[in-house]
Amino acid sequence: MRKVSSVFTLASLVSAVAISLTSGLALAAAPAAKPAALTGAIGFVGSKVTGSHTGDFKKWTGSVALAGGKAEGGKLEFTVQTASVVADEASRNDWTPKLEEHLKSADFFDVAKFPTASFTSTEIKAGGSGGTHTVKGNLTLRGVTKVVTFPATLAIKGKEISGKTEFSINRKDFGLVYAGKADDLIRDGVVLKIDVKATAE
Repeated sequence: MRKVSSVFTLASLVSAVAISLTSGLALAAAPAAKPAALTGAIGFVGSKVTGSHTGDFKKWTGSVALAGGKAEGGKLEFTVQTASVVADEASRNDWTPKLEEHLKSADFFDVAKFPTASFTSTEIKAGGSGGTHTVKGNLTLRGVTKVVTFPATLAIKGKEISGKTEFSINRKDFGLVYAGKADDLIRDGVVLKIDVKATAE
């Protein structure tokens, strides 16, 4: 009887471990929070010897999904329509429409060939210099995809989610090699500016 009892005890233990592992796997496989649509502003600042110009994309879509109510482990993505770029919105003049057309040409965004640019995060972790979090992901511009890492200030208050960042990329990494005029050369560094928010369901 003791041997039988020991067998039953061992079987019960194995069964309990199996149930525990199965429950753990089910929990790990639980679906992530539903992505929430982003609103806000996505743009850039480009500079040259004599000054700088701003650009804002007026047509874009994006979303953010939290992981367990936190930004860490979540996902951020957006896609902009490059033809929607508006230049120097706060200081437009008679020359601004010509600048916008130039930005849409093959010298810059080449919107006819590359109508969209996009970003998809691969990692969001807490901490880092210059923000509350560090975001890493794939940035695609003019058909070229590069891994970028940047600091961001992310905040979650109830259902409200907000994110803000400014970071620099080298435009030549993405095939934007137009140099500009010989006496007014365009700098390689372009500052991307993102200021977005969402309401979780």
